[in-house]
Amino acid sequence: MSNNLENSEPITSITCLNCHSTMPAELRFCRNCGFRLGEGLAEYNETVRFDSTHPQMMASARSAASVVPKKRRRRMSGMTWIFVGLLVFFVGAAAFTAMVAPFRHGSRMVNIPKPPKSFVGVNGFETADNGVTFDCVDAPDTPADKAGLVGGDIITSFDGQPVHTDDEMSELLVRTPIGKTVDVEYLRDGEKKTTKLTTISQEEFRRLSNTFEKRPEGRAQFGYEDGDAERVAIPHTNMFGVKLNTLLQSRPADIAGIKKGDVVVEFDGIPIRTTDEFLMRVHRALPYTTVKVVVIRGEEKMEIPVKVGKQ
Repeated sequence: MSNNLENSEPITSITCLNCHSTMPAELRFCRNCGFRLGEGLAEYNETVRFDSTHPQMMASARSAASVVPKKRRRRMSGMTWIFVGLLVFFVGAAAFTAMVAPFRHGSRMVNIPKPPKSFVGVNGFETADNGVTFDCVDAPDTPADKAGLVGGDIITSFDGQPVHTDDEMSELLVRTPIGKTVDVEYLRDGEKKTTKLTTISQEEFRRLSNTFEKRPEGRAQFGYEDGDAERVAIPHTNMFGVKLNTLLQSRPADIAGIKKGDVVVEFDGIPIRTTDEFLMRVHRALPYTTVKVVVIRGEEKMEIPVKVGKQ
């Protein structure tokens, strides 16, 4: 029996159990019906080595390929790429801003409040020749008032620092601690003067201004049109004064003998060099009190007592 096996010819073909077609023994499934030997129907996408020279095998392969369609790789359109690019750009910009915004000049910002600014009690500075000037002292008992400054003075040095512009003066007030006493150099009528001044806080300045505005005595009245007064130079001097172009009849100035065209250079002992300073000094006078007013009328300088009224 072993001799029969040894002498038997090798099996070169087999029969499909499903369709009974003859097929080569080396195939794993029937090329006619696709039946997998011993396992049922075969999957068409399984890779099988075919004899490329066999016409029937090539036809079967083409048939199987036509049954299972190829999956096409979808490509993104140009507009899709543009949208993706913009999305990436904006997301990146937002992330960069979030990281960089807290940093400036190499250090992290922590919302540090600005140092409080010192106040001296004037209505604002403006650049002038040789320094900065102002129009008036705002209220009684402010630093400028206590230091003897008046509107029209030109500050040339503050706390030992030369001053040339209003920006420099503002910067010095920011750097000067509140409550510090400083030396002030200034010009009045071309003459150099010095004084000392102690700065205050903005809250204290507001308190002094409110106290003055609400004082029970009220404001004094002089009897002139403040909008019709003007700052003029006094001939042959370095002085300025306030010329009264319109006086109200039967009011304190008119009753006292002040004339239209008179130039006020002093009010109650205070030099008058600007219209704002003159108006402020009139308001500061106590109603129904008598003040000495120095005027220049033509070439003559005279002192006239005026009993002020009340607004």
